[in-house]
Amino acid sequence: MLYAAIWRALPGPLVVRVLLALVLLAAVVAFCFLWLFPRIAPFMPFNDNTVDGPSAAVVHVTVPVGSAA
Repeated sequence: MLYAAIWRALPGPLVVRVLLALVLLAAVVAFCFLWLFPRIAPFMPFNDNTVDGPSAAVVHVTVPVGSAA
């Protein structure tokens, strides 16, 4: 319904409407990538790591048999 209303609101013949629709689509995609997504990125859970970093690495130390440890 909404897309039909936008299509009817575009002026000109079919070729002009298609070009205008592509320009509008490119503008919406550019808006999302350049403004919207960077603004909401801190609030998204994608930056929450579930694996600990290198500071939590387990170090195994072997002691030779027969030595005083």
